[in-house]
Amino acid sequence: MWIRLLGVTRTAEGQLREFLRVRHDTTLPRFDVLAALYRRREGVTMGELSRLLLVSNGNATTVVDRLERDGLVRRTPSEADRRTVHVALTPEGLGQFEVLAVDHEAEVNRLFATLSEADLDTLTEILKRMGGAR
Repeated sequence: MWIRLLGVTRTAEGQLREFLRVRHDTTLPRFDVLAALYRRREGVTMGELSRLLLVSNGNATTVVDRLERDGLVRRTPSEADRRTVHVALTPEGLGQFEVLAVDHEAEVNRLFATLSEADLDTLTEILKRMGGAR
């Protein structure tokens, strides 16, 4: 079961990486950062972003550096603590993410198209029980 679950996860992730690279000239980490910032429109600190993505501060910083250079996110120093930096989507980043999100959702739906709604509901329930109520 573990090997099958890992295999499905790796295959789906690989296909999503390739889809984003070929169709949108972007990467999965970039998409993940944009998605996290989309969910938290007011912005987050870099530390919060790292925790949301379950990656190191260095990894998050590298991706945010590139997104900032491309005009998709902006960094704002905290007024309360100069060591803290907030990051948020720019209007361009918001627009680009919304386009990416529609295509990403369609690709995920395609990846799971062989499963019925009942299959998906069952699988979702099992995974929720295994991972807690997230």
